[in-house]
Amino acid sequence: MKKPELLVPAGNLEKLKIGLQYGADAFYLGMPAFSMRSRINNFTEESLMEGVKLIRKAGKTFYMTLNIYPRGNKVDAFKKHIEFVRDKVKPNALIVADPGVMELVKEIYPDAVLHLSVQANVLNYRAVEFWQKAGVSRIILPRELMLTEIQEIHEKVPDMELEMFVHGAICMAYSGRCLLSAYMTGRDANQGICAHSCRWKYRLEEEKRPGEYMPIEEDEHGTYIMNSRDMCLLPYLKELVDAGVCSFKVEGRNKTEHYLATVTKAYRRAVDDMVGGKKFDESLVDEVKKTANRGFIPGFLFGFPGDKNVYYEKNAPISTHKFIGIVKNRRKGGLYEVEIRNRLEKGQEIEVMTSDDQFSMKVSEMFDLENEPVDTVHGGAGDKILKLKEGLSEGTILRVQAS
Repeated sequence: MKKPELLVPAGNLEKLKIGLQYGADAFYLGMPAFSMRSRINNFTEESLMEGVKLIRKAGKTFYMTLNIYPRGNKVDAFKKHIEFVRDKVKPNALIVADPGVMELVKEIYPDAVLHLSVQANVLNYRAVEFWQKAGVSRIILPRELMLTEIQEIHEKVPDMELEMFVHGAICMAYSGRCLLSAYMTGRDANQGICAHSCRWKYRLEEEKRPGEYMPIEEDEHGTYIMNSRDMCLLPYLKELVDAGVCSFKVEGRNKTEHYLATVTKAYRRAVDDMVGGKKFDESLVDEVKKTANRGFIPGFLFGFPGDKNVYYEKNAPISTHKFIGIVKNRRKGGLYEVEIRNRLEKGQEIEVMTSDDQFSMKVSEMFDLENEPVDTVHGGAGDKILKLKEGLSEGTILRVQAS
């Protein structure tokens, strides 16, 4: 079996380093003004180039995202950005969605390899043939495709690379092309600034009964009628490879280092086991449940999800564990500077995750950065010093069982 690519998001330089540490083969990343995740993505040209050097040093692959649908006032900015990408970045491929952007790339950077974004919403093999004639070498398939449809595309156009999202959020819109956020908040999802209006709490009000809210489903306080569950295809990677998928893509440029490390490590293990002929380890699903999620479904892979695809209970994600912090620097004597993300008390048991190990231990000592002992640390209060096991590396993840 040809080993499929594990492709993960790099929302900023720190997350790129986490992806490298926990086993990614390839990365997708972009500058905020030109890609689909502009609100939290804080890449600058300087930090982007630093990340590119790290990726190349590790012998990995990266793809630049230029996949928004730009309005006319952004065309000149796109021209300058494509020149910068051509002259300085030189990625393995460009991810584009808009035909106008694709034409700009052909004019300014004719040597660029083109991947077609999921935003282009390619659902059938005739569309794949069209984009192949236009110069595209890889199609990023919509989440809405079923396994049989992926197989048909591969059979009809066998020389086209197929990339598929295997993990993460599912939008309540074809390939994320949604107008709800723009209509309600002025933040256009197709410009990379989605407000995630589909996750909000909604109540039904009858026109002639203002202020009298009608219950939807079982919750008299309202319900999250567009709050889709998340996709997890960990158990079905072999089926995807057999159907012709060559790249497994993880969603989540806006998500935490804990999410990225945990999901990357789980899929790295699943891919390696699959290629090695080993049986799928069901415990890997339990691992990804430790990250924020809305409950997992296999998306559209085996048919339309139906009435179980929406998480009606609440907007806040669920998880079996809580992200406590990430190791930033090592000191002597088993002491580490940790960026604290949530509350932790001295003596509390934590789970420690590295790229090749996982274990539980109690935190016996904690200090502030002036080496004064503390009994409790809180997210948002800055870095603290924790006594942990000797030999841990920067990027080690700390978490606790959720109560």
